[in-house]
Amino acid sequence: MINQLITRMLPFMPRKLVWIFSKKYIAGETIDDAMVVCRALNAQGISVTVDLLGEFITRLDQAEENKRDYLAIIERVEKEKIRGNYSLKPTSFGLLIDKEVCYNYIREIVAKAAAHNNFVRVDMEDSPCTDLEIELFRKLKKEFPANVGLVLQAYMRRTLQDIKEMSDLHNREIPLNFRLCKGIYVEPEAIAYKKYQEVNDHYLEDLEYLLSQGMFPGIATHDKPLVDGAYKLIEKYKVPKSGYEFQMLYGVTPDLRQSIMNQGHAMRVYVPFGKEWFGYSARRLKENPKMAMHIIKALFIRG
Repeated sequence: MINQLITRMLPFMPRKLVWIFSKKYIAGETIDDAMVVCRALNAQGISVTVDLLGEFITRLDQAEENKRDYLAIIERVEKEKIRGNYSLKPTSFGLLIDKEVCYNYIREIVAKAAAHNNFVRVDMEDSPCTDLEIELFRKLKKEFPANVGLVLQAYMRRTLQDIKEMSDLHNREIPLNFRLCKGIYVEPEAIAYKKYQEVNDHYLEDLEYLLSQGMFPGIATHDKPLVDGAYKLIEKYKVPKSGYEFQMLYGVTPDLRQSIMNQGHAMRVYVPFGKEWFGYSARRLKENPKMAMHIIKALFIRG
């Protein structure tokens, strides 16, 4: 009940108060802020994926503005020789308003990244977006086979079947590239696993299929049992270190992150930034009310 109460109150709290919690997990509001974080992570031997915050827009002029911002981000990242790639949410480009406009804007971004021999990850959002985002990914993958990837959410009951159905796009020369995460959106039990162990079991089932088929997984987790399970699967299938990477969110479980790197595994950190950080924080909390206690701890620990 306390978590739910805090969740409902968050949108009405002063931005400065919410920032006390949020700043650990968000690089800042500007591209300059993001570049500081990216350079620091690169210096630690960590690759990055840069994400401009903002999702579920309501007007297409917002989509066009987001497209321009992403093109500028690519210019800046490439100019500064940051070791990293890009993540984007299709609803930031009007997926639920006009899917063709969305596709054309994202295609322009992927083409820009491809011109620099770089890569764009299409994030997976909530269940009304799943089929649309797979369709979008399929179109992009056929034109830019080495420059686009997709996020998969292991708690969705459909995910393993989705992977198998996308296998027609896979070849070992240019493998399918998926970020595998647990999933954070609140979904009905009819379409999503709910129990912790159930989600973990299906995460490892999905990961085993990816590794066994020679697909490239971004193993995106902060859960030690899943990291240990990934180690066992990597060993089972004798996967070279070039055949996968671990991925984490900025500011989350740095000790576990370092332990993974100490064993010689590649690490990539998701670096979100932008003026929409407040809405992002509010939505993430609404989707996962258990995070409310972390806010309370942050307020007390940091004054």
